[in-house]
Amino acid sequence: MALILGIESSCDETAAAVIDGNGTTLAARIVAQRIASQDEAHRPYGGVVPEIAARAHVEVLGPMVEAVLADAGISLDHVDAIAATAGPGLIGGVMVGLVTAKALAMAADKPLVAVNHLEGHALSPRLADPSLQYPYLLLLVSGGHCQILEVAGVGRYRRLATTIDDALGEAFDKTAKILGLGYPGGPAVERLAREGNPRAVPLPRPLVGSGEPHFSFAGLKSAVMRAKDAGIHADADIAASFQQAALDCVVDRTRIALATAALGMTALVVAGGVAANAALRGALEALAASHNLPLVAPPPKLCTDNAAMIGWAGAERFALGYSDPLDVAARPRWPLDDNAAPVRGAGVKA
Repeated sequence: MALILGIESSCDETAAAVIDGNGTTLAARIVAQRIASQDEAHRPYGGVVPEIAARAHVEVLGPMVEAVLADAGISLDHVDAIAATAGPGLIGGVMVGLVTAKALAMAADKPLVAVNHLEGHALSPRLADPSLQYPYLLLLVSGGHCQILEVAGVGRYRRLATTIDDALGEAFDKTAKILGLGYPGGPAVERLAREGNPRAVPLPRPLVGSGEPHFSFAGLKSAVMRAKDAGIHADADIAASFQQAALDCVVDRTRIALATAALGMTALVVAGGVAANAALRGALEALAASHNLPLVAPPPKLCTDNAAMIGWAGAERFALGYSDPLDVAARPRWPLDDNAAPVRGAGVKA
């Protein structure tokens, strides 16, 4: 393992970090990190505007890399490799980070490691918990992705389930918009849900009880809009009922995956932005315990997009001898399991 400079710019957070692959604790592994949020820039629009995001990355990333190296007390010459998100994500932002990493790699004559953003999330629990061993079952839930995978090792993934329409994080954000809670929506819905009755509003649980392993949240999102338009429910009750319905769907789908996963899974793992949701963690912890498995989740600060997870994924890849040429392309879509069968519906968030 090595000292890695990590760069993340796939959506609306610009981030850089220095990761020590030989660290034995979370504090030792993350030597330095910085994150610049774009929430204020996107809040008036209720969601991420790709061009605004890309321009913000351009303005912030160069000085941030300098600052994080200074925080670590090193120069670029001291790092062993440079890791950057090469996809999937908003292609303008991905290109900003990847081109910056290429320039630094060329200038300092350092290896480049092109990291799949989803692999960053998938391996982030190992950054936080050095005792976590392969293979494990991963629930990856974020604003753009909702899937369950067997993680057998670096680059070795088997997808068991994905969303056929919306991701869970997207459903949280749209619910927040319907309720006028602002952006980012997920934390706002979670806070309001604590004040409401999770059984007050009858909402659907798409695909719950079916044999199909995949997720669907589009119908739930539409039902939230109808509940709001009815004008008879308190916003807190809508938020709480939505969150409960979403959790019921996730637990049901994950239960199916646990029953069909290969033998020898060491843990149930949850990662991605929605993994910061405390109610989701509680529900998954109970499910994992019922299967005699621990639930492993990164701390909330490592659930949302960050460069520490990209640096760690780069460290794991670099330790196995992986690096990439300087002409490696940015990719707007990049599934972890290229061999996964197509699913009905959109099927593009696999």
